[in-house]
Amino acid sequence: MKKELKAGIFQMTCSSNQKENQSKIEEKVNSFVHEKIDLIVLQELHDSKYFCQSENIKNFDLAEKIPGPACLFYSELAKKNNLVLIASVFEKRTTGLYHNSAIVFEKDGTIAGKYRKMHIPEDPGYHEKFYFTPGDLGFEPIKTSIGSLGVLICWDQWYPEAARIMALKGANILIYPTAIGFDENDSLEEQRKQINSWKIIQKSHAIANGIPLICVNRCGSELSEDSKSKILFWGNSFVSGPQGETIYQAGEKEEFSIIKIALNNSETVRRNWPFLRDRRIEEYKEIQKRLVD
Repeated sequence: MKKELKAGIFQMTCSSNQKENQSKIEEKVNSFVHEKIDLIVLQELHDSKYFCQSENIKNFDLAEKIPGPACLFYSELAKKNNLVLIASVFEKRTTGLYHNSAIVFEKDGTIAGKYRKMHIPEDPGYHEKFYFTPGDLGFEPIKTSIGSLGVLICWDQWYPEAARIMALKGANILIYPTAIGFDENDSLEEQRKQINSWKIIQKSHAIANGIPLICVNRCGSELSEDSKSKILFWGNSFVSGPQGETIYQAGEKEEFSIIKIALNNSETVRRNWPFLRDRRIEEYKEIQKRLVD
């Protein structure tokens, strides 16, 4: 594990043209070539618009096998720039079986590991259950040359169990590629409530587990041609330290930033706040039940 990471946070708007999105990412990665970045984190489903606003079987054409063309592109990008890269892929496992997956590429371009989104939402404008089968790879940190990465995806960020398991299995950092935004009819008060809750729940994972956290969210307004609904993706990507302190905070527009993250702070924080030591694991059996009557 490195003591300090230089992480590239790529918060961007997306078009329906995969090559256009990939070219934007490649251009930005190449522009940082002299910065000696350790890690690039891309947002959820960055190769296309957020197609889950509607249920349309034609959108399954966007999915591809792993490895496939997108994997080859991001593999070469990681290798060329000698960095670890986290990409989001609409994975076609077989006909009729698809996942929302994150792929971690090592500095040599090899696939270090894969995570399949475990918690799948179904809300107005977020029809993910229509497209994605829940992940079956569990909550397994992905070991890389820069550390053990606890990669989760978007809706997973609301579940403390997922973050805890990643930490218990040795993750040095939690990472959430994300696509979340406001409904166009949300009031300003409702928008403030949502974004505040979103930040608090994730920072609580960092605090409870004594490790830093990266969240990279998409931005921009996207209109669904099928449903005519619109999502205002709120951006606000951020990096939190192991005590919930804000290390980096993006705005609502595109930002491509390099952030230094101290991984060795977790040692000091966990010694002073030994939450893992004081867990009463013998008393937590109810957590495995859907509801405790």
